Order: sequence, then C-alpha cells, then structure tokens
Amino acid sequence: MDLQTLALDLDFLSVLRTLRKHTLVQRYQDVLWSLSDTPRSFAKAYGALCAEVYRAGDPTAVLLRSIHCDSNVLTDTIDHPTEQVMQAAEHDVQTLRSLLSVGGSELLDTAKSIFGKALPDLHTLPVFAAGSNLPFADAKGLRDYYQTQGFGFFAEATFYAVDRGTLVPVQHPDPVRLSDLKGYAHQKAQILTNTRAFLAGGLANNILLYGDKGTGKSSTVKAIVNEYAKDGLKIIELSVPQISMFPTICAYAAKSPYKIIVFLDDLTFEREDDNFAALKAFIEGGLTGKPDNLILYATSNRRHLIRESFSDREGDDVHRRDTLETVTSLSDRFGLEITFSVPDRDEYLEIVDQLAADCGLQMEENELHLLAERFALRRNGRSPRTARQFIQMQLAQTMA
Repeated sequence: MDLQTLALDLDFLSVLRTLRKHTLVQRYQDVLWSLSDTPRSFAKAYGALCAEVYRAGDPTAVLLRSIHCDSNVLTDTIDHPTEQVMQAAEHDVQTLRSLLSVGGSELLDTAKSIFGKALPDLHTLPVFAAGSNLPFADAKGLRDYYQTQGFGFFAEATFYAVDRGTLVPVQHPDPVRLSDLKGYAHQKAQILTNTRAFLAGGLANNILLYGDKGTGKSSTVKAIVNEYAKDGLKIIELSVPQISMFPTICAYAAKSPYKIIVFLDDLTFEREDDNFAALKAFIEGGLTGKPDNLILYATSNRRHLIRESFSDREGDDVHRRDTLETVTSLSDRFGLEITFSVPDRDEYLEIVDQLAADCGLQMEENELHLLAERFALRRNGRSPRTARQFIQMQLAQTMA
C-alpha cells in the first residue's frame, strides 16, 4: 500500500467528507504526510497518533460511530442515490478501509525505510494494532448499513434533552423498564398499543397521561422508550419554557429515519401564554406541518393543563363558556387521554407484594401489609412511588 497516496485519498473524501475533521483521521493523515517531511515531523505526528488511538480504543469503532451519526448526500438520497454518489461513496469506503488496516508497525517500518538511522531503534517505540473490519465492504454495504441501522443526529443516543438552546444526548438516562413498574396494566397496554402503531408507521395519537403524583406516569413513558430503543425509538424531553424549540426539533426530525417522542413532563400552565399557544399549534401541525415521525407524549397532574382560579369562573354565561373553552382547548388536542389514579388499598398492597418478590424481601404477608399501610399514612397516601420507597426502606433495614 502506498501510504502517501492514501494521504491524498483522504483529501478526496466527499460523501463522508465530515470525517476529514475527525481528530483521529487528522492524526492519521498528519503521520502519512510526515513521511515526506523530516524524522522529527514524523516523530511528533506518530506520537500524537499513538496517543489518540490509545485514548479512543479501536479506531474502527470510533470512526464507525461518526459514520453512523453522519448526514450526507447518500443519506439524503438513501432510497434513490445517483450513480455518481455511489461511486464517490465507494471511493470513501475503500479509503477508510485502507486507513484502518494500517497499524503502528507498518508505519514505523515505512518510516525506517525512508529515514534510516535518523530514527531510534524501532523496538523501543510505541505501536498500535490496525483497526477491526468495518461492517460494510463497499458503497452498497454502506447504503444497506444506513437503511438498517439509521443515520444522522439521533443515531448517537436514545434520550435527548435541551441544554442552553441546543439538543444534546442524555449521558445517563433513566434505565427503568416496564417490568420494574407494577400495576396499571390497562394504562400501560394503551400506551404500548399506540407506540407500536407509531413505530409501524400506522395511525397513532398524541397522548396525555394525567393523574396523581407518584403513580408512574413519567416512568411509564421512559420505560416504553427503553423497551423499543432497539427499534429506533427516540425521546426528547422538554420543559414548558423550551416549547419554543419545536421548530428546531421538527427540522431535525424531518431529516431523520427514527421515530421520535417529544416528552413534556409535568405539563401545567399558569395561564394561556405564548407557550400555551405554541403547544396547541404544534399538536395541530402549525403552518409548516409536523413530521410524521414525531409524536407528543405529555404528563400532568391536571386534566386541563392550566391552573384555574375562582375568578376565572365568575362572570356571565358567555364569559364562563369562553373560559372553559380556553382551559380545555389544549387537552382536547390530545387524541388519547390516560388516567393514572391513586391505587386503592388492595392495588397498593399488590404492588408492594410484587416489589418485595422482585427484591427478594422475605417477610410475613400480614406484617408486610401492616407496615406498608403505616408507611403510606406517614407519606401522605398510597402510590407506586410510596410502595417502592417502603420496600427500599425495608431492604435497608435488613442490611443494617
């Protein structure tokens, strides 16, 4: 392999052009160009490459992550790429395969043949192994990879949030699974059915989950995303002040092959404000239209999402009717409303029993139920959250 030709081929990257800016690729190219410079230039470039490879681990895995998250002319025309695009992609794939097949020993041997005695004993210098094989061998394989694995911004993670006006992956998302959540089988089944329809490209509704605190509304949404992450389901969590991000999110989603849930947790408005109006417009699609791969799931402790005062209900019949229409105008835009009510005594104790069994807590049933009820009284009521806190306390006491 002509390493200096390989350096030129990296400059010719086109479909995967963004990889030219990748630090690892730049370090490789610096070494390749240094072979036509001085021993000192090679030493500096080779040392920097070794440091980057040691930090990154397998070079192939690192570059594959960037390829996976890339948006390019091939992903933009994934269903019908032109012959020219496929030819350019073929060049890029072969260039990267050649680059990743180069290990430290080959670079040192080549440098020794060029610089001779100007280099130290090669046995004393650091080396690294060549990268593993890419999961595709040509342009067709790259296209197939994009079609099956997805591509673009949302390929990087499953959970996203907004940080200072920018969409960012969540580094440590909640790992909750449906098996962790007890009770509310009917409610979970409704959300699952809707989510499966959404993933299948069928008709699916925006969902409002409303009810008492601690009943597992938010956890259910996150658990369902974890269940279907392998199928390309993504979630973006927003707060009410971040509703203005909807146009940006729609722009991202329109270019993405993934299915995306926009999640508004604990949704409540103090009054009908700009965010209230923006959310109504978003649910209806607005002037630009909402992408088909985007859906809204929201949770709230309030059925109508907006706080009401007694003064809001005063006045003549027309005033009261207008107020009621305003209050219900947003919640009515959710196609599916699911209620999470406080469990009764039997439901609460059943949740306690299931959690105790999962955790291996050994306790006589009557005693377990008595203590669970007492705990609920001290914690202001029964709920799945209360049940979990009670079990955690019992486990801690058994370990003390």
